[in-house]
Amino acid sequence: MKLFITPTSPYARKVRVVLAEKHIECELVTVPSLAAPDSPVPAYNPLGKVPTLVLDDGTSYYDSVVIVDYLDHKTPVARLIPQDNSHRALVRRWEALADGVCDAAVAAVMEKRRPPEKQDESIIERQILKVTRGLRVMSEDMGEEKWTAGDRFTLADIATGCVLGYLDLRMPELGWREQYPNLAQLYEQMMARPSFRDSAPPAA
Repeated sequence: MKLFITPTSPYARKVRVVLAEKHIECELVTVPSLAAPDSPVPAYNPLGKVPTLVLDDGTSYYDSVVIVDYLDHKTPVARLIPQDNSHRALVRRWEALADGVCDAAVAAVMEKRRPPEKQDESIIERQILKVTRGLRVMSEDMGEEKWTAGDRFTLADIATGCVLGYLDLRMPELGWREQYPNLAQLYEQMMARPSFRDSAPPAA
């Protein structure tokens, strides 16, 4: 198997953490630029996005939600998605919220990268509002618990950790650590795991 990634993608990081936690061997292929005409990704994913997982038989899977579901079922080692229906739904809801906050943060970052005269401040404000609402709900739902969705480490914690790391990288001005100390504590727990340390994005 090989996984196409970019170094700063929070979605690719989520898959990398899952691979490490489940001890699944996989070649990492770093793509310098998805926009480059010679990018190899479109040959496996018509959307040209990462992460894209390519199996040894040439089958490709894309979108981090699909990939982590495949990987978690590939081996029973270190199950990250619970089998109980209610617990599984809770974990997947956390993943959806974390990915949604990521989507909004990425949209705001991309708008800010446009030439100043072409930027739409209303788009930036709308996306940042989604980010701040999402963080508030995450903090409220987690409360004083050690983990986000139950009494053990799951995909919910991985997805949440990945979006917090992305916000550290791209939106440090949000000051989420000061506002939500329980999320900050969770992220410190995550960064104590080799899977998170080894997949940390390079400094901006």
